[in-house]
Amino acid sequence: MRLPAALAALIVSAGLTVQPALAASSAPSPGPASGTGALIAHRALYNLTMASAKGGDVIAARGTMGYEVTDACDGWAVRQRLRMTITNSEGQDIEMASDYTTWESKDGLRFRYHMRQTTDTAVTSQTDGEATLQKTGGPGEARYTSPHDSTSALPGGTVFPMAHTAAIIAAARDKKHFVSLPLFDGTDENGVEDSFIVVLDWKQPAPTKWPVLSSLPSTRVHLSFFDHGVGGVTPTYEVAMRYWENGVADDMKMDFGDFVMDAKMKEMTPQPHKC
Repeated sequence: MRLPAALAALIVSAGLTVQPALAASSAPSPGPASGTGALIAHRALYNLTMASAKGGDVIAARGTMGYEVTDACDGWAVRQRLRMTITNSEGQDIEMASDYTTWESKDGLRFRYHMRQTTDTAVTSQTDGEATLQKTGGPGEARYTSPHDSTSALPGGTVFPMAHTAAIIAAARDKKHFVSLPLFDGTDENGVEDSFIVVLDWKQPAPTKWPVLSSLPSTRVHLSFFDHGVGGVTPTYEVAMRYWENGVADDMKMDFGDFVMDAKMKEMTPQPHKC
């Protein structure tokens, strides 16, 4: 699940200050996920509210985020739609939206992506293209058709978003505490980024308001994302969340340094398996 990507890019494109404060140290990777078969197709809706502000350009924020995963037989089709209203320090409301769609093969070797972002109805960013890996975990290549025709090398260890989620859940199940993986999701024309994940626990099933989730174990994780290969210690953004074993995520807290957003799951419906 790649929920915060569009939000981070939208805030940057609006010219607002983003200063994530936490840093991560290097750690060995558990290796790419062997598959994504345990993940489920589902539709979820999240309410976004500001949890806290630390001063700076953002004084208020609210919005919604829709996330839909469809089992496309040989792959996963994902659509993420985000709508945000951010109020800056001058009292101006900035309306931002993102529409992000992908298709990822279940063997983790092929990936197609489209993302379109708008600020006050003006298109501020768009990426389109496809990527392939030579084998599970890369290396490979991403080929962009927008914002311009270009290619970007994907280093060994690279995974796409659904495989990234599966790798995190597999690490939690195996009681590993640290995961470090290069991730390519197509949201940035600069190619792959580095992800560092701290796995906090692996909890046994417990009652929830979602019956389909009550019989599943879950894990709480903290994810940090970095520009690839630059050696920096300050992440571009961070998010903490709870993952259930089937890939459904809830209770997200997105820290952008100047402010923190909560994302609470309001609706969740499993989608039928049609293959």
